Formats: sequence, structure tokens, C-alpha cells
Amino acid sequence: MSSFLFGFAAALLLTIGARDQLLVARLSRSLGGVILFAGLLAAVFTAGLMAMAGDVIAGLLPAAAKQMLVAIALAVAAVELFWPTREKTPKEPTRSPFATFVVLLARQWGDAARFLLFALAAATALPAYVAAGGAVGAGLALAGGWALGEELDALPLRVLRLAMGAIVLLAGLVLGLGARGII
Repeated sequence: MSSFLFGFAAALLLTIGARDQLLVARLSRSLGGVILFAGLLAAVFTAGLMAMAGDVIAGLLPAAAKQMLVAIALAVAAVELFWPTREKTPKEPTRSPFATFVVLLARQWGDAARFLLFALAAATALPAYVAAGGAVGAGLALAGGWALGEELDALPLRVLRLAMGAIVLLAGLVLGLGARGII
């Protein structure tokens, strides 16, 4: 159960203000429920794949290397959180559910939430629970963005993402130094 909760909290918090949530929010009025459905489907797909990848790769590594892998994944997630999002509202000419799904899938594939799910799956014994929690958490954040629509831009998302980036980077540093036996 703790694997599910870690995945849920990580994906929920790190999806707030992310590129996929911003896209869902900005297109919620013009595309309606299609954008939310595509986002939820992409969240399930990417959470499952990243958790599976974390589990497979962690199974190939000794314990110290596994801990270093988690530290590196956390550092990469922190960099993504620090990276500014300068997204503009796209013009959606096709209204295609499949095209929307592909765009959201690409945005989610390398975001901080998925890197953290990768790290959690590598660190825990129950990657399926991490994936399920991550899918639910990301889905909840996307639904919140969809419900808020354009009002999401009024929130202090940059400050939140910088704070989350600092926390994730600190966790990565502590794990990395611990894996090296420094602390």
C-alpha cells in the first residue's frame, strides 16, 4: 500500500504545473472531455511503462547501483522541475482524440513525475502499485487542470515547481551520497 501512496503523491504533486496539465487546462474549453480522456489514458500508459522500466533495470543491478540509479533519476526529475515551461495555447485544428493522446504521451514521457515513478519502482518491491498510484495521482492532477481551465495560469505554479524541484534534488543528493558511502 505504501508503494501505491508514494506513487500517487509523487505523480499528483509533480504533475501540478507540468506541461501536460497546462495543455489539458488550456484546451479544456475547446476540446471538452476528449482532452481529459486522452490525458488519463496517457497517464496510465506512461506510469505503467516507467514503473516497469524501473523494475526491470533495478533487477539487473546490485543494491548500491540500484540506489545510485534512483538518485540519478531523482536528479533528472529535479532538472525537469527547474526547467521553465513557456507553453502557449496551441491551435487545435484537428480535434482528433488520437493526436491529442500522442501529444500528451510525448509530454508525459520525460517529465518529472514519470522519472520519479521510475525511481520509486526501482526502489520498491511492488512496481505495479507504484504504477497504479502514479496513474491515479497524475489523473487527478490532470482532472484538476481540466476543471480549472484557463484559471490554472493564475496559480503560482512556477514557485511550486521550484520548491518541488529543490525537495527532489535534495532527496537525490542524499541517496547518491548514501550510495557512495559518504553519508
